[in-house]
Amino acid sequence: MTVEASGITRRFGDAAALDGVDLTVREGELVALLGPSGSGKTTLLRVIAGLEGMDAGTLRIAGQDMAGVPARERGIGVVFQHYALFRHMKVADNIAFGLDVRPRATRPDRAEMTRRVAALLALVQIPDLARRYPDQLSGGQRQRVALARALAIEPRLLLLDEPFGALDALVRRDVRRWVRGLQERLAITTILVTHDQEEAMEMADRVAVMERGRIVQFDTPSALLDQPATPFVAGFIGDAARLPCRVEGGIARFDPLPVAPLPAAVPDGPATAFLRPSELLAEPGSGATVRLLRPQGGGDAHLVVEAGGLVLDARAAPGSTLARGDACHLVPRGGRVFPTAG
Repeated sequence: MTVEASGITRRFGDAAALDGVDLTVREGELVALLGPSGSGKTTLLRVIAGLEGMDAGTLRIAGQDMAGVPARERGIGVVFQHYALFRHMKVADNIAFGLDVRPRATRPDRAEMTRRVAALLALVQIPDLARRYPDQLSGGQRQRVALARALAIEPRLLLLDEPFGALDALVRRDVRRWVRGLQERLAITTILVTHDQEEAMEMADRVAVMERGRIVQFDTPSALLDQPATPFVAGFIGDAARLPCRVEGGIARFDPLPVAPLPAAVPDGPATAFLRPSELLAEPGSGATVRLLRPQGGGDAHLVVEAGGLVLDARAAPGSTLARGDACHLVPRGGRVFPTAG
């Protein structure tokens, strides 16, 4: 099942929640929509689900134009952040709900519904919870029930809207890995909305980074890290420090910051460099001070360095014996440089 969005626009008053969005999702792919709050990712998901209209553009699912097709006829399973389970219904009845409300002509008989619910409970690994109510479940168990309910209608497409946000960090990590494994086994096309870059980078085949209602880069996780297309992507992905510099003759210079020059294939003039902690090495010297030191094992150490009024994450240079309070200078070993907009 494929998804093809072209020129999708959605406005709320004078504000454009979506501003000409293009997105193509391949069959069986898991795509993450990643961005800060207000970037448009949930609005785009709701447009695809048919829960939100659009002011312009076209949307095709499995080649079919979705114009005028209501949500209930799109064959899409949706899992929301807070699961939206019916508290007065037992787990089995929650899972069967999407089947039970179908028109009589397409509704399975009671025996088939019971069989399908049992199969789904086994699939999401909670076969003994059919008779419990949602309030009797843990957050991870409720998430599995919500997923089973979405799968009960045998959807052509699965949409996940911040589905792990209500879980604590340890449970969230385990559940998202389980969900990814299940998605791969079922080979179901899936779109995940998240503001958590670790979640997106771990789970998705490709990630669409959104900013102010637009997709500014759509690529694999490794390409986003290694080849960010814009300063926003470079700063948003990978926990990079943002340092002002000036490029002259293909070299970025950071004066008066105690940072060594860095080759930069951009035009001469003011620029901004994005350096990740692994790309910024601290060596004995002057101009900066080690404020915190955390050994990482294998002789490596994570440093927090104060330099020119900035607090930067860095790594200790191989063989250095820097300690807290020591003077140092910084040497970039890679990074991305973008010209400063005029």
